Amino acid sequence: MAHYETVLIARQDVSAAQVETIADMAQEILTEAGGSIARREYWGLRSLAFRMNKNRKGHYVLMNYDVGSDAVVEMERRLRLHDDVLRFMTVRTEDLPTEPSVVLARRDERDRPERSDRGDRPDRGDRGDRGDRGGDRPRGPRREFGDDTGMERSERRPHREYNDREEN
Repeated sequence: MAHYETVLIARQDVSAAQVETIADMAQEILTEAGGSIARREYWGLRSLAFRMNKNRKGHYVLMNYDVGSDAVVEMERRLRLHDDVLRFMTVRTEDLPTEPSVVLARRDERDRPERSDRGDRPDRGDRGDRGDRGGDRPRGPRREFGDDTGMERSERRPHREYNDREEN
């Protein structure tokens, strides 16, 4: 048996429970064929790089498993027929990882509370009032649209026409 990794993307308007049902269906196909699931992760609703079938987001699921190729073909056939699956990709891998993926590890790192041993930056506390920002300052006279010089029309030099150009 070979090691495989499948990532599937489900539509954004289905619930997380429905996405888990789709992943359960795929897992059932693989286990009935004698395969073993090493890891299954739900990555959540994430933005897509480009629109797929009018969807800007999708529910991501990652599965790593060990099974024969016939079961993979059957699982891909059923995923292709499922209306809620936007895309899927199956890749054959060298090993069968069981630790959390980089996506989940990064999310766990981001969700952890701040470490208390950060001595490099003091607590900022309340920043207080930033003072008068000059809200009601006096303004000059309004200028006409396209008048970028600030001079009256009579003071400006008239525009030279194309035909008035000096010939050398």
